[in-house]
Amino acid sequence: MDIRLIVVDVDGTIAGNNNQVNPAVVQAVSAVQKKGIPVAIGTGRMYRSALRFHQRLKSTLPIIAYNGAWIQDPVSQVHHRHTPISPDLAIDLLDYLEQPQWKEKISLNFYMDDVLYVRQLNAETEFYRQRSGIIAEAVGDLRKVAHKTTKILAMGEDKQFIAEIWQHLQQRYQNQDLYFTQSSPTFFEVTHVEATKGSATQFLAEDILGLQPQNVMAIGDNFNDVSMLTYAGVGVAMGNAPQAVKDQADWVAPSVDLNGVAAALEKFVLI
Repeated sequence: MDIRLIVVDVDGTIAGNNNQVNPAVVQAVSAVQKKGIPVAIGTGRMYRSALRFHQRLKSTLPIIAYNGAWIQDPVSQVHHRHTPISPDLAIDLLDYLEQPQWKEKISLNFYMDDVLYVRQLNAETEFYRQRSGIIAEAVGDLRKVAHKTTKILAMGEDKQFIAEIWQHLQQRYQNQDLYFTQSSPTFFEVTHVEATKGSATQFLAEDILGLQPQNVMAIGDNFNDVSMLTYAGVGVAMGNAPQAVKDQADWVAPSVDLNGVAAALEKFVLI
């Protein structure tokens, strides 16, 4: 096994409910880096929200943010890739989600130029803002920021409703340039169809580092991680992942609270 790149998700993978990376994971990542194997962040979070995790792991690679729609190097500031949603599709999706029967059940986040825009500030937005460490700007009509949208996120308290509308939208837009995924039961995320963690991991491995899939190890915990788990030569799902995600992995690590990333690195790299 010739692993030369490791890509890790953030929420539910290196960071649990406390929103922090445990020392055991930091130590394991450091040990891997000392062997000359770089570790990259691959997250659905905004670029600016992912920065502190990149710094915590002392990564030297570009950050994969927005589920692969945004790839940027924090050191050189080189913006390797940005794949926004087309304005027409962003507005069409907004019109659809703002139908009267749904509008009051869903809070929408639009991301443009690494800034979060919402219709209005509410409790859900405030919780999300504090956890992510970012600023949210209320603009009323989100059409104002639909011309260069990196990602759309829809949140709601009713998990069953979110699951149903997510599945419905996938069918409605199945022939369009949109990618729908979930990283939490209470929301779903929409990006350009080519913006996935799998395609971003491939870009990082092959275009930037000159590696092949068999040289890559990816670790994640949710549906937005499946594309990178299946691309990588070694795909590891966390113990807290849904069963459907575990089924796509080569190995299932302990949960995030049990430092599953450290266990995976010890099993496949540090031994």
